[in-house]
Parts: sequence; structure tokens; C-alpha cells
Amino acid sequence: MLTPAHVQGFADVAGELATRIGTVVLGKPEVVRLALTALFAQGHVLLEDVPGVGKTTLARALAASIRGQWRRIQFTPDLLPSDVSGVTVFNQASRGFEFHPGPVFANLVIADEINRASPKTQSALLEVMEERRVTVDGVPHPVPQPFLVVATQNPVEMDGTYRLPEAQLDRFLVKLSVGYPDEDVEIEVLRGAAVRSPDTLEPVTDTTMIGEMARMVAAVHIADPLYAYAVRLAAATRNHPQVRVGVSPRGVIALTRAASAYALISGRAYVLPEDFKDLIEPVFAHRVLLSADAQLRGVTAADVLADALRSVPVPLPEHQHSPA
Repeated sequence: MLTPAHVQGFADVAGELATRIGTVVLGKPEVVRLALTALFAQGHVLLEDVPGVGKTTLARALAASIRGQWRRIQFTPDLLPSDVSGVTVFNQASRGFEFHPGPVFANLVIADEINRASPKTQSALLEVMEERRVTVDGVPHPVPQPFLVVATQNPVEMDGTYRLPEAQLDRFLVKLSVGYPDEDVEIEVLRGAAVRSPDTLEPVTDTTMIGEMARMVAAVHIADPLYAYAVRLAAATRNHPQVRVGVSPRGVIALTRAASAYALISGRAYVLPEDFKDLIEPVFAHRVLLSADAQLRGVTAADVLADALRSVPVPLPEHQHSPA
């Protein structure tokens, strides 16, 4: 049972993290909040945007504000699966095989330009994301906890890249876009471009605290009508005439888990329908496959989700309060 002190403590740490990251990722409080939501919900983040808008800066700032191990992997066409997960080598001195862990053995892994690597190498990372362990030569090696992958990809310069298959996109809790800054923010960036670096950030908390906060997320109350609401929103995407494949049950689980973390960041021990409305696009959009006809007519996943929100009735307010 979450006490008011627990909830307030969680919101305070989350607020401090958001403020600290916001000193280098300017003018994007909602993107920062969604990245923190994924961290506390123990999900992974896919950042898709044009080059130069701060995708890697956001990932590095998130890593720097938590006192834990972080690694960056630059994905290239010649990157091998063993370059990600690690390799077993024969040690002449001990006359035995030893496992040399790859860069994926960290609390936060930044996978830069994931769509530049071959499908085999992508699969090596996506397997660790799902299983939270690496199996090399039949021996499992668990990765450190908490474990978060922040992957980036550019939607432009698609020549020579390997787009992530839909089944693999489903492994990411949220897909975010940083977007271009406002004029005032861009001027502010120019003024302090040299001094604002994620390397200068002091950690706000450590991995032990993040682990405890992730466990608190599981204790957030979701009323039964809200579970039904989440399922009906997913069903609305599956039955939509312009959708080829709708949101999977894993997507519904992701939405409820993200909503629980989002509620705690807001200082609540219970989920509201508004949490689902705020999260439906980052959690569901990359899980919706449009029909070829819809794509030709310029329909987007956001349009489908807006239709779903309009067509599914919102649960009544009396189900929104915390249990006594």
C-alpha cells in the first residue's frame, strides 16, 4: 500500500530528475516526462526524429542524472551481435573459457541509430531488452538492474538502413519524437551551446532508488473500469477500417504500466482516464499498422488513435478515486 509520504517522495525525486535533465534538454518538458515514465515503468524508449534535435543529448542526460553504469553503442552495418552482447574467449592462463560482457551490460544503454545495423544485430539487442539477460554458448548472463535501452533512429537517410520489424517495435514501451525547438528555446541553446552538456550533470539519485521507485509503480491502483477502458481503446484500433494490425495485448499491458508510473510522477497513487489519454499516442502509435489504402490517403496512426478516443466512452468519475 502506497502512503502519501511514499507518493510525495516519488514525485519529488521525479521532479528533480526532470528539472536536472531539462537544463540540457531545453523546452521539451513533456518528452522528458515521458522518458522518465518509461524508466520507472521498466520499459524501453525509441527516439525517432531528424538529426540534430537532441535525441542523444536526452539519452545521455537521463544516464548522467542516475548514478549507474551507462554505455553507448553506435550501430553500423558491420556491427556484429557479439559486439553488442559479448563473447566467450579462451583464457590461456586458466585453461578455460571466460565470458567478456559486451556494452549491453549497463543500467542504461544508448543504442544510436539502431536502424543502421543488420537485422541479426538488432535482434541481439531486442532479445536482451525482452529477456533482460544474454545467452552466450548456452550460458545465461543477467544484465544489471534497473535496465533501460534508449534507442535512436533517423526517419531520413533511409538508404542502407534496416527498418525495425513491427514485432520488434512492440518491445519498446514508448516511441517519442523530440521535435524542433521553439524560436526562444533555440536562441537560448545558441547562447549556451558550449556549456550545456550532459557530462556536466550531477546525478540526482542512484540505481537502487530507481529500482525501489519501479517497484512502487506496481502498487498504483487502477480501478476495474479503467482496465476495461484500456482494453476497449486497443480493441478500437483492431476494429478500425483503416488498420491492418491493431494494438496487441502486450501494448495494453504497456499502457497500464506506463499510466501507473505517469500517475506517480503526478503525485497520485491511482490512475485517471486522462493518464491514458496523455499516453495513448507514445505507447500505441508504433504498434498500429495501417492498411496500404490508408497510407496512400495520408492517414496516420495518430488519426486512428484520435478516433479510438472519440468512440470509446470514458469511465464515470466515481471509479477514479483511490481505494479506502
